[in-house]
Amino acid sequence: MFAADEASRGLGIELVEHGPGTAVLRMTVTPAMVNGHGIAHGGYLFLLADTAFACACNSHGPVTVAAGADIVFVAPAREGDVLVARAEERARFGRSGVYDVSVRRDGEVIAEFRGRSRSVRDGTARETPDTTTKESR
Repeated sequence: MFAADEASRGLGIELVEHGPGTAVLRMTVTPAMVNGHGIAHGGYLFLLADTAFACACNSHGPVTVAAGADIVFVAPAREGDVLVARAEERARFGRSGVYDVSVRRDGEVIAEFRGRSRSVRDGTARETPDTTTKESR
């Protein structure tokens, strides 16, 4: 799955380790990732954590997508910082799972992320034709 993830690889995210229900990824904060306050934009930290989550929850085989996720920003990251995201499976039940991801800089926690996963029945991550949203009614 990671080999086909152009968004993450395009930002220089590297898959360092992976195993059943786990993944470790690394990213260096570039000048393009820094916001107007001179710190890493939270969206990039979320993307790093989300990518680690995706690698961990897809490690079991079936196509698995995010059902939801939350992040808590603990400390700022700055240009040049090397961030490491470690994802760990907490629970799997039926087609669902819960995963925690810690994003660290030199061992210091930068962000904590919790993702909820759902395996796709037919093995493809696409919207089904009978799905309706408020906007499509």
